[in-house]
Amino acid sequence: GTLVHTLKEIKPTIFLGVPRIWEKMHDTIKDNLAKASSLRKKAFTWAKDTGLKVNTKRMLGKRDLPLGYHMAKALVYSRVRSSLGLERCRAFLSGAAPLPESTSEFFLSLDIPIGEIYGLSESSGPHSMSTHSCGKIVSGCENMLVQQNKDGTGEVCMWGRHIFMGYLDREDTTRETIDEDGWLHSGDLGRVDNQGFLFITGRIKEILITAGGENVAPVPIENLVRERIPIISNAMLVGDRAKFLSILLTLKCEMDQASGAPLNRLSSEAINFCRSLGSQADTVTEIVRQQDPLIYEAIQQGIDAVNLEATSEAQRIHKWVILEKDFSIQGGELGPTTKMKRPFIAQKYKTQIENFYQ
Repeated sequence: GTLVHTLKEIKPTIFLGVPRIWEKMHDTIKDNLAKASSLRKKAFTWAKDTGLKVNTKRMLGKRDLPLGYHMAKALVYSRVRSSLGLERCRAFLSGAAPLPESTSEFFLSLDIPIGEIYGLSESSGPHSMSTHSCGKIVSGCENMLVQQNKDGTGEVCMWGRHIFMGYLDREDTTRETIDEDGWLHSGDLGRVDNQGFLFITGRIKEILITAGGENVAPVPIENLVRERIPIISNAMLVGDRAKFLSILLTLKCEMDQASGAPLNRLSSEAINFCRSLGSQADTVTEIVRQQDPLIYEAIQQGIDAVNLEATSEAQRIHKWVILEKDFSIQGGELGPTTKMKRPFIAQKYKTQIENFYQ
């Protein structure tokens, strides 16, 4: 709640934030834009179109700038950076989890190219950049994907001088992490495209194995749900050893600025979403306890849209529920880097999950 105030005070030159931080900034910008005049909204849209074209060309090695770029920078890009406390920042980075494509593209269009970095405490090294990927392998290092599935996704393993020697006085753990050939097993799932760019798709320990034996990485599906349904704050896929997948959902709401605890009142973006559908709901409780038909229908349509992109029947979402409180660090559902603590959430909402499969 106070991060932007801190950034404005410090004015960092390099900023690394976990995906959830960038998503919150994304929401803040959209909330402010919703209150702007129609003229400002048009200028913002024009600047975004210009920024996306410029930065897409930059990634292809082209440096020519359209005539309107400098005007867009003065009117929009510089003001956005200043509003976030990032006017002096020359490197924008994200790590710890995959950054949603919609968030990455949003900031790219505002001349804030976010580099997704990937590494472990046991290895290191930033390298090439490509939107939505973690870049290419550093010269002198080697990567491979083991136990790949039909889509080419497998565990990311690394070898080279950058790999650590082992854990101090923990030989058993070291042997579990580094195999006899010196390959470091990261526990992360990834794929490599035909240009050699690495894309991280999730963690092995997060994988859901359906009753039919199909492995499902939850993070890409959860990110897609949040992209397709703007009112959704957090989404956690469940269904390990079950006949079908279900998902726990929370709604975007205001946060207590002092404690970071989620409040009952919906965020301005969520309220705007409700109004666009004709709903007069202002709180999470109103929507959940009354099962607001307008909101529930919109969410189901979003789930249906996500299911259309599923690569198999096993990856389709069959049931969902809206929880009455958003996840938070204070509530125990999120860790210090805002990653979901899945076992804790599964235990806390055990009743709701069991109801999916009764």
